[in-house]
Amino acid sequence: MGDEVLVRRDGAVGRIVLDRPRALNSLTHGMVLDVRAALDAFAEDDAVRAVVLTGAGERGLCAGGDIRAFHDDAKLGGAGTRAFLRDEYRLNELISRYPKPYVAVMDGITMGGGVGVSAHGSVRIVTERSVVALPETRIGLVPDVGGSRLLSRAPGELGTHLGLSAASMTPGDALLCGFADHFVPSARLPELLADLADPAGAPVAEVVARYAEPAPASPLAEQREWIDACYAADSVEEIVARLVASGVPEAKQAAEELAERSPTMLKVTLSALRRARSHGSLAESLEQEYRVSCAAVAHHDLVEGIRAQVVDKDRNPRWSPGTLAEVDARAVAAFFEPPAEGDLRLDRTDG
Repeated sequence: MGDEVLVRRDGAVGRIVLDRPRALNSLTHGMVLDVRAALDAFAEDDAVRAVVLTGAGERGLCAGGDIRAFHDDAKLGGAGTRAFLRDEYRLNELISRYPKPYVAVMDGITMGGGVGVSAHGSVRIVTERSVVALPETRIGLVPDVGGSRLLSRAPGELGTHLGLSAASMTPGDALLCGFADHFVPSARLPELLADLADPAGAPVAEVVARYAEPAPASPLAEQREWIDACYAADSVEEIVARLVASGVPEAKQAAEELAERSPTMLKVTLSALRRARSHGSLAESLEQEYRVSCAAVAHHDLVEGIRAQVVDKDRNPRWSPGTLAEVDARAVAAFFEPPAEGDLRLDRTDG
């Protein structure tokens, strides 16, 4: 084990703590492998009845993958990033079918790869501090880590809105959209974790139910009318046109946000979300995401998007192509072709 994932037995539970707080616990390849090794070990340990995932520090569970490392590696050909994604997606799929209760505490910032190691678990907890998002289109990427499946199964067109705009979810939003199961005030987490660890305690579901409270209202729920109407369109161009024409201030703001995103990645994201609606399992969605992500790593817009947001921080990405009209259907379809190094192949029995 490395020093960025803390693993220990705590009574009846196996504890996994992402311990990179200065980087908001963003995931490195080594961390992914360490979490996988811990889960494999806990699965075989009869004294462990559940696994609990938390993040070190006060700011969040995990802000995603180490995108600066993606930037540097993509400039060198992207082999390291593709290897990271293979192991990350395999970990996401394992979490979805883990044989013991997998309790993910999504306290604070939980984005990108942080969603991948939490939102596929069997017990997903948010607090009043939770900020949940798949922000990939901000940096020239597409929603991954099984995010396309989660978004495609959200009510109405909420997932389309979240995937394209990269908007953040409040705790109430996360519950509404199927990214979380329970709301627990952050002040009660220490007591909850202690009760879960008690070898003589009640089953995990009963323990969590004792601490769960009604979540704050979902702002997205109040916006369903214009979101469903606008994002039901079959093209990004038509979605933008509907947003602009709706007369709703929030819709106009969404249109302005889409104008800042990579035109290519917006079209690829919409296609990925529509395709994911017909997928029969998380594994199928992850296999599609691997194809798309490998293509994105080789695309100009990934390096440029991370440069603008994280490296130079000028917030002025120069996308190529620069307009939606310049991105044709053949360019989008190419993202869904098998990568040169082969497909990601997973067991498709998770449902």
